[in-house]
Amino acid sequence: MQTTYQNQQWFYVKRPDGRVGNEHYELRKTELDGNLSANEVILRARIVSVDPYIRIQQHERNTYDVPHPLGIVQRAGVVGEVVASASPLFQAGDWVSAYSGWQLYARCHQSELTKLDPGAAPVSTALGVLGMPGRTAWFGLTEAGRPRPGDTLLVSGAAGAVGSLVAQFGKRAGCRVIGIAGGPEKCKFLTETLKLDGAVDYRAHTTPAALRAAIQAATGGVDIYFDNVGGPITDAVIPLIKRRARIIICGAISQYDGGLDTPDLGPRFLQHMLFQRATIQGILARDFAHRMDEMLAIVAPWVKSGEIVFQETYVDGFEQLPEALNSLFEGKNTGKLLVRV
Repeated sequence: MQTTYQNQQWFYVKRPDGRVGNEHYELRKTELDGNLSANEVILRARIVSVDPYIRIQQHERNTYDVPHPLGIVQRAGVVGEVVASASPLFQAGDWVSAYSGWQLYARCHQSELTKLDPGAAPVSTALGVLGMPGRTAWFGLTEAGRPRPGDTLLVSGAAGAVGSLVAQFGKRAGCRVIGIAGGPEKCKFLTETLKLDGAVDYRAHTTPAALRAAIQAATGGVDIYFDNVGGPITDAVIPLIKRRARIIICGAISQYDGGLDTPDLGPRFLQHMLFQRATIQGILARDFAHRMDEMLAIVAPWVKSGEIVFQETYVDGFEQLPEALNSLFEGKNTGKLLVRV
């Protein structure tokens, strides 16, 4: 007897020019034919990853991707269960990760899936510390940042999915680590939970001069700046870099809400790069995808032993996906933002 699955899918139908919301998506209820070809499976999503790069893909111009096409299911990383299989590699009940997007059910070829071991680590870690954010943090810091014991590492967006891991990896490398975050609760998380050496609440400073003074007081100068936010915070940091500083550009979330198509001026930093003979490098997780096993061999034991904190913020409900994406730009999450479906 052939099975039909009652599916729900969020289609991306309108390109935003500012804050993204429900009006840019259309929720459709469809039926998914369960008839499988050889090596195919049906995946039932359980957890959907919500990441800033989704908003980058929605801009009109080419970034590091061509713009996300209108009229297709929103792309995203997913963890879920196999509910039917015509593959010798997977059977019903297996937990897997995939890039199947905002849909409850998806037909996938076996090559699109990675099998997870729920006994080794929570399956959600495949979307966080042991997935793309972890890969970004690990290789971004170790390859571009080249941390040395005694270096002062400054991390913006330090309470986020990537920043919180960069900060912890920096501590393990012997760095003095200062985090920048928005609000007293997130700063408390940085110093008390992650055990960073200091934290700066950027929201507590109303002028660029005040923010720069607070960062200077906390750091005494910066050897490594891991930038997740761009904008005025990076403007404040650049004049504080030391000789031979390393600046890692991971993200510019302050500019994603429409600022990529018509970017703000600044940061005005080229003179400081010259004066300090510093280096600046952009990094993307995809550049290190082929080295995932290398990262997992080091980081997975730390996760299993509890030596690495991986904070997760959950939103419940498939219907909440557009609003969850929107909430990223309001700083509502601590650590990795995930939607349970």
